[in-house]
Amino acid sequence: MSDFLQQMSESSARRAAAARSFTAADFDKPVHPLTLEGFDLIAEIKNRSPAEGELASVDGDRRQRARAYVDGGAAAISVLTEPERFDGDLAHLAEVVEVAGSVPVMRKDFLVEPVQIEEARAVGASGVLLIAAMLDDRALAGMLDCAFEHELFVLLESFDETDLQRSAALLEHARYRHQAARQKLLVGVNTRDLRTLAVDPSRLERFGPLLPAGVTCVAESGQHTADDTANAAGWGYRMALVGTALMRADDPTALIAAMLAGGRGA
Repeated sequence: MSDFLQQMSESSARRAAAARSFTAADFDKPVHPLTLEGFDLIAEIKNRSPAEGELASVDGDRRQRARAYVDGGAAAISVLTEPERFDGDLAHLAEVVEVAGSVPVMRKDFLVEPVQIEEARAVGASGVLLIAAMLDDRALAGMLDCAFEHELFVLLESFDETDLQRSAALLEHARYRHQAARQKLLVGVNTRDLRTLAVDPSRLERFGPLLPAGVTCVAESGQHTADDTANAAGWGYRMALVGTALMRADDPTALIAAMLAGGRGA
């Protein structure tokens, strides 16, 4: 695990240890399924990136931005909740849930314990991101099972060939193949090197032949234009997660529409 991931894991573990317990009564908000149309976008809201710096003010209007994402046709909205390096908070996710309607909202964080999935579910998330490199096989299985018990979708993020091999191995099990067929299990490839925090866009093309069959694969990081999504689609990805480009766009609704057109045209 890289130094950055190790720091995030330790910080996340401290937050998980301080989390409260949940009961069934806490999970009263609806879960919205992903509705996919050939090539789709997960549009991200985040205040800061360790690599890119400040992207929005801490008090930025997340509701207005979420509405713009919905208007552009995003299939889901990702919200960063990590507080130390991304200036995130669970309250930000709750704000977006309030205005997203039937568009599912995903908690993006460095999750290490099932209680953090329950936190997300309690505030209205319909999905969570998990990072394969942060979880051994036993921990990953427990996190997946918790998410699927709550009917959440999971974006399982990979950074290298080993991560992708582990993700593909999951699909050898009928219960995970079933979740993938239901669009509850997605496999992502992140082009950012978490040792240097630099983006290597060539990783999407290199890993294209390694993408597991029978699951929706997601291109993450380094997606800025319609040409980027067209390329990703050509390499076998059926979704893109776009954050920084949308946070900096003057018209995020138009950018989403253009990137969708690029991916679907390919």
